[in-house]
Amino acid sequence: MSAITIPDLCLVALVGASGSGKSTFAARHFGPFETISSDYCRGLVSNDENDQSATADAFDVLGYIAGRRLQRGLLTVVDATNVDRHARAAVIALAREHDVPCIAIVLDVEVATAVERNAARPDRTFGAKVVKRHADQLRRSLRGLRKEGFAGVHVLREPDIEAAEIVREPLRTNRSDLRGPFDAVGDIHGCLPELVSLLTDLGYVVERDEHGRPVDASHPEGRTAILLGDLVDRGPDSPGVLRLAMGMAAAGHALVVPGNHENKLIKALRGRHVQTSHGLAETLAQLEAEPEEFRTQVLGWLDGLPSHLVLDGGALVVAHAGLVEKYHGRASGRVRSFALYGDTTGETDEFGLPVRYPWARDYRGRAMVLYGHTPTPEPVWENNTMCLDTGAVFGGRLTALRYPERELVSVPAERVYYEPVKPFGPAAARPDDDLVLGDVLGKRVIDTGVMGRVTIGAEQSAGALEVMSRFAMHPRWVPYLPPTMAPVTTSTQQGVLEHPDQAFDAYAGVPVICEEKHMGSRGVLLVCRDAEVAQRRFGADAVERTGAVYTRTGRAFFDTHLTESLLAKVRGAVDQAGLWDELGTDWLLLDAEVLPWSAKAEGLLQERYAPVGAAARVALPVAVDVLEQAAARGQDVEELLARTRQRAVGAEAFTAAYRRYQWPTEGLDGVQVAPFQLLASEGRTWFETDHAWHLALADRLVAADGETFRTTRRIAVDPDSASSREQGVQWWTDLVEAGGEGMVVKPMANLVRGRRGLLQPGLKVRGPEYLRLIYGPDYPMHLDRLRDRSLGRKRQLALREYALGLESLTRLAAGEPLWRVHEPVFGVLALESDPVDPRL
Repeated sequence: MSAITIPDLCLVALVGASGSGKSTFAARHFGPFETISSDYCRGLVSNDENDQSATADAFDVLGYIAGRRLQRGLLTVVDATNVDRHARAAVIALAREHDVPCIAIVLDVEVATAVERNAARPDRTFGAKVVKRHADQLRRSLRGLRKEGFAGVHVLREPDIEAAEIVREPLRTNRSDLRGPFDAVGDIHGCLPELVSLLTDLGYVVERDEHGRPVDASHPEGRTAILLGDLVDRGPDSPGVLRLAMGMAAAGHALVVPGNHENKLIKALRGRHVQTSHGLAETLAQLEAEPEEFRTQVLGWLDGLPSHLVLDGGALVVAHAGLVEKYHGRASGRVRSFALYGDTTGETDEFGLPVRYPWARDYRGRAMVLYGHTPTPEPVWENNTMCLDTGAVFGGRLTALRYPERELVSVPAERVYYEPVKPFGPAAARPDDDLVLGDVLGKRVIDTGVMGRVTIGAEQSAGALEVMSRFAMHPRWVPYLPPTMAPVTTSTQQGVLEHPDQAFDAYAGVPVICEEKHMGSRGVLLVCRDAEVAQRRFGADAVERTGAVYTRTGRAFFDTHLTESLLAKVRGAVDQAGLWDELGTDWLLLDAEVLPWSAKAEGLLQERYAPVGAAARVALPVAVDVLEQAAARGQDVEELLARTRQRAVGAEAFTAAYRRYQWPTEGLDGVQVAPFQLLASEGRTWFETDHAWHLALADRLVAADGETFRTTRRIAVDPDSASSREQGVQWWTDLVEAGGEGMVVKPMANLVRGRRGLLQPGLKVRGPEYLRLIYGPDYPMHLDRLRDRSLGRKRQLALREYALGLESLTRLAAGEPLWRVHEPVFGVLALESDPVDPRL
């Protein structure tokens, strides 16, 4: 049996004359979707697999499908004759475009065999002449196939074809099976004492040979070190660093990726002419003192290092100079070049050094990327990437990051070993409040901790930009936007569109809490302990500013004076409740309802709801009177009269419904806040704390100031208990019959995952009378039509906004820069532009 080993991500080109058995071979060794046949593509575009006039179009289709598969990281097989060099060149170019190896598998059968097979197929009418030409082209190509750019060439002849076995193995860059934990170490540059010291601080036990030289280091807890390249040059003992690194790698205690300095050392050890600048001369001199055997081992080991590594199921990528997402797990010359050198603008700075392109600023990938290459005084997170080169050889520090703990450990350099060409000092870090248009324009992909990647379309971003720039508060005061909320599945019960039973069914097996839906507007309150905190933590630009009160689209609820007056009341209640010290914070972010609705929506009520109600109340009684007179005259208007009477009743109910949302306010007199969740505080988010705790905390604010705060009535329900469900239904019924808006049903535990992922954070169950404001005064007459409403898109939107909201809270609590916090906040606003039925 002949075993052919290929990478599990590559482009395979089957090469052979017509009738050589390529399709049979592909069907035997590859999946049905992995192989793309040129004949099949020819049939797709022309209805005839043998229509040679459709060949160009067929290969356009083949190239498109193969490209999309490779883009998704899927092994792909091209089943075509590929005996012509130009045809093979197109396949190789496609592989290079997607940075994967191209493998040729040649089926070199006897001409007579191929002719015989074609003759047995009635659809093959081109005769033996074509087959012989194919065979002749193949013979002339065999010797030079490797030079064309194939990463591997496997030639099979009879009977090896039948006995062949395809063995797939991961690319050398793919070590996603290794889960860690890891300790990633930045650029060492021959600083052996610092490396030994750092490994010791990380908990590794260093082993030495009979000469006292470090040759291995192992961790008692099984951790693995990752050396991020640039092991050599400039420092006092490059051979010592290499000896230790090779020993750890051989023992499985370390993973190593090469740096640009190793790449240059390889060339020098091979005898190629290179400039011995930037410390290479010192390294070569140090290696000259070592045995020839050691230098040979160094060359072989360095030459075999992968350009980068993908680890922990794809969650971690390590490369010397970093790596953009499209190159993760790929293998090509340009991938290796980027991993070793990064990307440059083509310019040089005043010190003659290349100006590096800030790829990390634009990075939006799912994987964490750890790298070195560019010395920085302090490692900082930038879009889930971190540079760990802290200039040990220049007198800085040697730094490691513990993964997945995200903890930094470093040791100071014993001295300055090498004076840098460019002064080594504090880097010009991106200011915390540096909001760049490029961060939000166009299609964006935002990583969230609870839902993975959320994509924001370019059109969505454009809509949000106008709202944010024209109407919303400064982003420093809008660190979170609440998600939209989906309604329950439409009820089939007589006379209602929404009913608690559907909410309880949705949360089967999950204890829930039902909270009254206040007749107000959703509001977020950011309250600081004092003005000094507001300036220090949120960059307040006015001495008297101590927080914000804003709507779910980021607009201020009140003018500055009223806002500060309300925040003073909130702050007083927090003081009295003792929450500052209890929670260990000097600011709070609260989710709440601000009542009445008219406090924010007076214009909406007067311009939209009141005219509808007034017009209906004027017109419909007159219509009823006219129809009654007609009926008295014996005209057949009974059905129309009944419907008009029903509409008149609906108009009165509609008016009563919106009037409940109005009560007189003067300044803050009459305004109340009903908090229902603490979102975040310094260093802490609270979305995994159960709702009973949140509501109990809100009750303490009510107890402290019952005039400003209003309690949220609630009831706990077990959806799997018939009696508990019955109590929940009755509670809702009493609530809405008394004029209430309805209720929101939430998982008691707050953030909950089910078998299919995140559960909805809440489902709203609105009362029949409130729904008149949503669907119109006459909506009960059209229930059958309204029941046919699609909720899937609304629910998906709610989950995506929920995930983005939690991500912004996480970044806020962690003290990340404003531009990082603003990214998911802007994402929520962008998703709000989705064309979803606003009545849902």
